[in-house]
Amino acid sequence: MHPYPEGLVIITKVGARRDEDKSWPVALSSKELVDAVHDNLQNLGLEALDVVNLRLPDQLESAEVFIEKPLTVLADLKHQGLIRHIGLSNITPQQFAEAQSITEIVCVQNQYNLAHRDDDPLIDELARLNIAFTPFFPLGGFTPLQSSALEAAAASLKATPMQVALAWLLQRSPNILLIPGTSSVEHLRENLKAATLQLTPETIANLDSIAANAGVTAEMH
Repeated sequence: MHPYPEGLVIITKVGARRDEDKSWPVALSSKELVDAVHDNLQNLGLEALDVVNLRLPDQLESAEVFIEKPLTVLADLKHQGLIRHIGLSNITPQQFAEAQSITEIVCVQNQYNLAHRDDDPLIDELARLNIAFTPFFPLGGFTPLQSSALEAAAASLKATPMQVALAWLLQRSPNILLIPGTSSVEHLRENLKAATLQLTPETIANLDSIAANAGVTAEMH
């Protein structure tokens, strides 16, 4: 895409590195973070990165202590002019609150979809603060969303279940930005059509029941 069109915002993510076995081990030392930012600048041909998301690993025992050091590194790079804005990924509400005391946060990227709605309160708080929320695994990730309610809504709208799931996210909150994965232009166009779907309050209520049923299933297992 280089040279980049005017108005294009490029967001990168640091905090993990790609290993030879294709895993993503943690890479949160000062050197690893600085190297990652400089690698992104070089690979993208930029003098400054629009937004850099700091990705944290799962289930940290001491979130407040853990987030301070890596986030301070990025805040320093922002002060140097190499980063314009900072976001967070895979974080808890407590980590978000801690991060705000260190630097301005412009976006949060967490797992969220019709069946995985732990971040409902966080999304509402971010919307109040005018901070973007980008759900990863918006269609379920490695276990795609499957539900009779979703199938019924799709049939009534003459759309695919995945289009309805994306439309639900777009109507869930005005601060939600979507990043559904795609491997073809055809699939990209299919995803884009989700923006034209209008879900009725009744349809939304039926779709909301998916999360409740998913919770019951999880408790049974």
